[in-house]
Amino acid sequence: MGGTEGLRLRVSPIAPTVARVPTSVLWFRRDLRLGDHPALMTAVEAAGADGVLPLFVVDPRLWGPSGVPRREYLRRCLAALREATGGALVIRSGDPSDVVPAVAREVAAGSVHVSADTGPYGRRRDAAVERALGDVAFTRTGSPYAVGPGLVTKRNGTPFQVFTPFARAWREHGWPAPAPHPGDVAWCRGPRSEDLPPEQDLGGTRLPPAGEEAARATWDRFREERLHAYADGRNTPGTDGTSRLSAHLKYGTVHPRTLLADLAAEGDGEDVRRFTDELAWREFYADVLWHRPESAREYLRPELAAIGYDSGPHAEELVAAWETGRTGFPIVDAGMRQLLGEAYVHNRVRMIVASFLVKDLHQEWTRGARYFMQHLVDGDLASNNHGWQWVAGTGTDASPYYRVFNPVTQGKKFDPDGTYVKRWVPELRDVDAKYVHEPWTAPGGPPPGYPDPVVDHAHERRVALDRFERVRRA
Repeated sequence: MGGTEGLRLRVSPIAPTVARVPTSVLWFRRDLRLGDHPALMTAVEAAGADGVLPLFVVDPRLWGPSGVPRREYLRRCLAALREATGGALVIRSGDPSDVVPAVAREVAAGSVHVSADTGPYGRRRDAAVERALGDVAFTRTGSPYAVGPGLVTKRNGTPFQVFTPFARAWREHGWPAPAPHPGDVAWCRGPRSEDLPPEQDLGGTRLPPAGEEAARATWDRFREERLHAYADGRNTPGTDGTSRLSAHLKYGTVHPRTLLADLAAEGDGEDVRRFTDELAWREFYADVLWHRPESAREYLRPELAAIGYDSGPHAEELVAAWETGRTGFPIVDAGMRQLLGEAYVHNRVRMIVASFLVKDLHQEWTRGARYFMQHLVDGDLASNNHGWQWVAGTGTDASPYYRVFNPVTQGKKFDPDGTYVKRWVPELRDVDAKYVHEPWTAPGGPPPGYPDPVVDHAHERRVALDRFERVRRA
């Protein structure tokens, strides 16, 4: 039959095209929690049916220089996070600029989500990862701080160099409310994961509980038991007067915004203001590092780098005495033994032991900062190194270099009964409280096994100030 006469065309209905929404990757770093996590919220919003892939990269550039306490605490935080994600957390080792794009390709991810890293290395690393991802979106949402570094400035746009005006402007700037909890997250499963990093040999050092649940329990207990005595309790190392949240803030198992929201419900008393100031100090130092990234290793006041320091065998013997808590100054020795025993030092005592190394033993602040970063579980680059510069008189703050902590008077003022000293220096447990901070004055001198003072504090204070004056005049 010619033509098309009688031909019936069978036309099938055309199904509508549905675009597949790809997986999103949430790359955890210093935000090892699920609550109050803005980057998690954006990852959930961007994810398709395959859900969110939780990823942690063990970066050799960070793992290598970290001391044993920080490595082991990170391992424990990752174990808690893996449990919180129902076993979905993927752990990989290597250079993030290689690992993150590779994982994104494995799951055909459309986006990678992070909390912004504001540290010098983190900023460079993230820029490299973003370039390596190509067309895959790299989305930064939030940061480890209530107010992102760089957002609080003077009226003329320049950064603050002194804490008090920064803290005032920081409070006036304000911060957002905590991010809502995402509820049940659809976690992407299937990609290969390495085991947790190897367990570290702590050699008897005791670490605090790790993970988001531990952070919340620590904070709730502090609010109930110690917050409303904090203004006085924060300065007495012999009492349990501080929050002990520093490691949790370091690894982001709690966000400072969460704490600030709870503090707002506590009123505006002196204790609340003092604790809020401690959070502000953390944000101040992060802001300084944002504007002056070289200050992590170099002097904020470069002219003071010319101050002379001691070297040679005798100087090394004195440093070894400091490191092991054998200086003969009880409050210094207690602090350094607490560092070795708990990977933590009470903040008041941190200032005392730092001043002793720099001003009494005439060692450069960078040496003490490195030692602390090796042994502290809460070692934070911005807070630690700028805290050392503050004590050394080479960094921020309006106070001059002549701030020199007297270890005897500091001990008597803040540990009057010797409770802290006797806890960490057992050789002095039977010494009467009136002699405990200068046991060389006790009848018969220091007890057996405890050393005489390694230096004359009054003399070394004059040496430190003379060296500063020579640099200042020059």
